[in-house]
Amino acid sequence: MSYKSPLDGYENAEPLPTEFNADGKSLYNPPGPKSAAYDEFPKPIDSSNNGFDFHIYHIQTSPSEAKYAQELHERIRREFPELRIYRFWDKPVGPHPVAMFEVNTFTPHQTGTFFSWLVVNRGPLSVLVHPNTNDAYRDHTELVTWMGRPWLLNTELLNQASNLKDRTNATH
Repeated sequence: MSYKSPLDGYENAEPLPTEFNADGKSLYNPPGPKSAAYDEFPKPIDSSNNGFDFHIYHIQTSPSEAKYAQELHERIRREFPELRIYRFWDKPVGPHPVAMFEVNTFTPHQTGTFFSWLVVNRGPLSVLVHPNTNDAYRDHTELVTWMGRPWLLNTELLNQASNLKDRTNATH
């Protein structure tokens, strides 16, 4: 797979300064316009339903992990009622190899806020974070981010979903 350059659109930009800030470590960046990514998800993320999914995993056969996950699920429902929070599963579902629950975010601000909150509150749990680009396989493999231990997903199920969607789109 080839990737387009991250500098597309900046070909004629002025060179950046090489000076350091007062801390002597970080580079000075001249002021510029605020990135649109603060307010809108970058393409190909399709936010028509939601921008990001957070799958919060727990080992269902570990009573301490299951208890922590149930308590975290309740805390998220209380602290982030504006997010879409799904039911608490006590068994593996879909491509996920262990029990989990899912939380959806709708804006870049929600995504960044919830991500940083989970970094310090997820405890022993792992979290799979992925965007929604209308390519379930790519979202759960290439574009995925993990907090904690990554788990091996059943990507065969994701391929089946993508293939079904492709066939459905071809007939419409």
